Amino acid sequence: MKKRTLVKTLLCALAFAACAGGQQIPPLAPPQASFGFPQKQTLTYSVDWRVFPAGTAVVHLEQMDDRERITASAETIGAINLLFHVSDHFQSTIDRAKGCTYEFDKQTVEGRRQINSTLRIDYAGLKSILDEKNVVKNQTKHVESAIPGCMTDLLTGMFYTATQPLVVGKSFVVPVVDAMHNVPVTIKVEGREEIKTTLGTFKTIRVQPTAAAGVVKNRGNIWIWYTDDDRHLPVQMRARLFWGTITFRLTGNENK
Repeated sequence: MKKRTLVKTLLCALAFAACAGGQQIPPLAPPQASFGFPQKQTLTYSVDWRVFPAGTAVVHLEQMDDRERITASAETIGAINLLFHVSDHFQSTIDRAKGCTYEFDKQTVEGRRQINSTLRIDYAGLKSILDEKNVVKNQTKHVESAIPGCMTDLLTGMFYTATQPLVVGKSFVVPVVDAMHNVPVTIKVEGREEIKTTLGTFKTIRVQPTAAAGVVKNRGNIWIWYTDDDRHLPVQMRARLFWGTITFRLTGNENK
């Protein structure tokens, strides 16, 4: 098992599964008018690698005027933490009516590597603007790149999917931007399934996000299980790769 591959997959499974690219990008469909973003909500997930506890992830959603702020943290624990310590934090701000990302911030600590970055989206200028600092090496980077229009980011993608009709047998495409790459991610709505967690048993709809490039290309599969109701709450996520399976399970759901 490669340590960096495990860490990258942990984050991408939480954040959506598109981590590279550069293809023809379709327009982003707005959220359904009937979908309601939570005013305040905190979701907590346990993360397992094979049969071993690997980490925890916490996601918080909160309304800010006409926008929604999503923050998330990912921390390794136990034996995985001894192998390769990870303490990553993400913040994303999106337009609730359109689904467009306005800013995506990351503060990553992965072993000896420490990177802080801010990705801002300038829709008037149709460009993304990345400012990044390597804290350990004291190096900075500023890059601007063209975008086709309204985009989501890696963190927002999972929650944007919940705003769309999830019809079994149907697919739709979500345009995702991260680290100056524009990636069309296809969401395949595969079927219905009951999922048991420590919070109870949920009737869910299983979807599979796929991309033509990225960390999961030719290596495995990723699935997300959303509740089969108007909330489309993500209760489980799973990445199955050649060196093992990583599973996120919802262990906490609080309106705070």
